[in-house]
Amino acid sequence: MSAAAVLYNEQLAGTLSRSEGKYRFVYDKTYLTRPGSRPVSLTLPLRDSPYESDVLFPAFVNRLSEGANKALQCRLLKIDENDYFGLLLATAGSDSIGPLTIKQLDEPAND
Repeated sequence: MSAAAVLYNEQLAGTLSRSEGKYRFVYDKTYLTRPGSRPVSLTLPLRDSPYESDVLFPAFVNRLSEGANKALQCRLLKIDENDYFGLLLATAGSDSIGPLTIKQLDEPAND
């Protein structure tokens, strides 16, 4: 399993993971109880239960480069162009636009 911390304005908002071709996003319990916490996307409103999908959630796919920039990143990073999760982990940890930052976790999430 691969997992990443999803930060909203540098605060841990939740964990995004991929296991056996399935994607899962779950909000951090502390983030849910913090006054003023905002959802990471309109399509992923705040809730206790995890979100699960067979495809990477559009809120995260939309953070990826497209076209020639994506092809160049994939070639330089040696990542398959269809590996959106791998590309997200490799590129969304810094220099991103907006409040979200994605940081790969060393240990798999156990939620």
